[in-house]
Amino acid sequence: MTSRDTGRWVIPKGWPMNGKCAHEVAMQEALEEAGVRGSVEAETLGAYTYPKMLRDGVQVICKVQVYALEVTDMAKNFKEKGERTIEWVSFDEAAKRVREPELRHLFLAFKQKMIDRLSAKPAKQIPAE
Repeated sequence: MTSRDTGRWVIPKGWPMNGKCAHEVAMQEALEEAGVRGSVEAETLGAYTYPKMLRDGVQVICKVQVYALEVTDMAKNFKEKGERTIEWVSFDEAAKRVREPELRHLFLAFKQKMIDRLSAKPAKQIPAE
């Protein structure tokens, strides 16, 4: 999806919230920003940093923890609907679109993790007649 201000390609992210674990915040931000629901992994995939310009003009370096979310549903209406461009793309395309090299690396590492996970599953056994 794109950011609301610069239009650059980003992932949903937000500031820490009292009473919520980081992976729960990630799940809430994914719903508010991209309209996706699902189950989130509690273990981080990794982290990346990026410079953020605050409203007062001060630039800060933000560290973002990234979590995998298995999307099971897409909301018709959500908080930031219409404020961003949202597209489903391949891992490789997503890696090309983002500016942050560390995030690009996380996308490609996650792609490999999914390939490994899928190739490790045993083939379904078809009963013989």
